[in-house]
Amino acid sequence: MPRINQAVIMVGGKGTRLLPLTKTKPKPALSVDDRPCLWYLLHSMKQAGINKIILACGYRSETLREEIGDGSDLGLDITYSYEDEPLGTAGAMKLVEDRLDDVFVAANGDVFADIDLSEQIDDHFRSNAMITISLIAVPNPCEFGTALVEKDGHISRFIDKPKPEEVLSNMINAGVYVVNKEVLKLVPEGEFCDFSMHIFPKVLEMGMRIQGHPLKGMWMDVGRPHDLLMANLTVAERYGMGEGTIVDSTIDGPCYAGKNTIVQKCNINNTIVSKNSQVSDSELRNVLIMRSCIVEGAHISNSILGEGCHIGKDATVLNSVLEDNTVVKPRTIINEGKTV
Repeated sequence: MPRINQAVIMVGGKGTRLLPLTKTKPKPALSVDDRPCLWYLLHSMKQAGINKIILACGYRSETLREEIGDGSDLGLDITYSYEDEPLGTAGAMKLVEDRLDDVFVAANGDVFADIDLSEQIDDHFRSNAMITISLIAVPNPCEFGTALVEKDGHISRFIDKPKPEEVLSNMINAGVYVVNKEVLKLVPEGEFCDFSMHIFPKVLEMGMRIQGHPLKGMWMDVGRPHDLLMANLTVAERYGMGEGTIVDSTIDGPCYAGKNTIVQKCNINNTIVSKNSQVSDSELRNVLIMRSCIVEGAHISNSILGEGCHIGKDATVLNSVLEDNTVVKPRTIINEGKTV
């Protein structure tokens, strides 16, 4: 079976639903158990034999480059492509068309994906498809692209972000594709063009095959604060509690303490404490604490603390997402009413 050596990952989105966390970082650079969210997709690609990655960047590309680097830690060769203005998922691929192999993998980089790509690549070549899309079942397909898949695996209809009455199935586009380069002939030069909205319908109209492949592995949309917390907890449950120190504390549910982090005399439930943090004498429930935070004798629930936050004694933080370097004074109560 032929193999694929190259991938394009679209990482240009602004992640507005994750504000204020995305004031300083693009969504793919946000931490999932002390690694950028994008790292897990990159690792998945390496496991599938892909060695060359092009990151199609937009918002805060310099920060993403600082977090991801050149890929040498994963044995990858990562290069960067920059948009002057947003061109959409297909437009971003068109921009690097002259650098692409005849068949390549393309992916949306603003999701959490720790997946097995090898079978999807094999399925693409076996089915002689023009595009092979990873699919996953979700309870509410209306926020995604929904596909009608026939018995032989080919997609006969596709609707992007359908109304409830338009939903074709609960199988949605997970944003990982195997693509024949000739598809890019359908993408206009220098114009906004989206794969789901524009290219999939056009390919189907022209009678070319789009194959649907059930995704294998962990996949989560991380578009909202709650989703980001859940991705962190899922990885902690699967891969362990980290290198940090947790002493004289009660633990309930998935928990993680990063390198050089100390958690002491705390009651913790479903909580991630990223590296270089210090947390003491506190109650933490459904909490994501980014790196280099200090929490002293506080109560925090259903919340995310950005990097470098300092929460004072007897402070309470509920249902909130605090931006980087927020200082909460002792005995302060914060409740932003957000779903985290």
